[in-house]
Amino acid sequence: MATNNNKKEEIGLDTELIKSGAFIEKHLKKIVIALIAVIVVVIGFFIYNNHMEGVEKEAQEAISKCQTSFYQQQYEVSLNGDSLKTFKGMLDIIKDYSGTKTANIAKVYAGLCYYNMGEYDKAINMLEDYDVQDDKSISLSVTAALGDCYIHKGNNEKGIEKLIEAANDADNVLSALFMFKAAKVYESMNQKEKALELYKNIKSKYPESSVATNIDKYIERVN
Repeated sequence: MATNNNKKEEIGLDTELIKSGAFIEKHLKKIVIALIAVIVVVIGFFIYNNHMEGVEKEAQEAISKCQTSFYQQQYEVSLNGDSLKTFKGMLDIIKDYSGTKTANIAKVYAGLCYYNMGEYDKAINMLEDYDVQDDKSISLSVTAALGDCYIHKGNNEKGIEKLIEAANDADNVLSALFMFKAAKVYESMNQKEKALELYKNIKSKYPESSVATNIDKYIERVN
């Protein structure tokens, strides 16, 4: 009896193996394609990472000369490269090294170049195109710079909104600076109560900041 049961089990097992084999044979092409796809994705990931490391390094080398021109206040050169094209400008870096962190940073520099050249619309477009990263100080600078751009364009409300946003995000002595700039704009708009509120915030929250030194004078002026 046990022998018969064993034979039945063996026959059942053989049947299952045949079914499995038939299934694999039937779907072999799909299975192989799926496996190849996974392998290609994995290999592609490592190739992309290695490639991007090389591209990132090249982009960092390219941006260094543009940065030098920027800090020398040669904004046109920093933006477009020198006349002899011995080095790339920020706009070239943004285009040629798209997808790199360096190209993203180049957008900030390009925006500030346009700002200093008085081309505020182009500055706004470039700064707003910046992809906010983990570096808080850069994102704060971008927000504050956008505020300055809008103010120069005559859009004071939008400019103040950006400055206050930067002040709230900073939560340090930079906050005092951004608040102070916003308060000055409120004063120019004859909105003294709003200016007073910001001046008082500076005095109470950031008494150690440089702008708080003479803040009583401004409070008295608008009070």
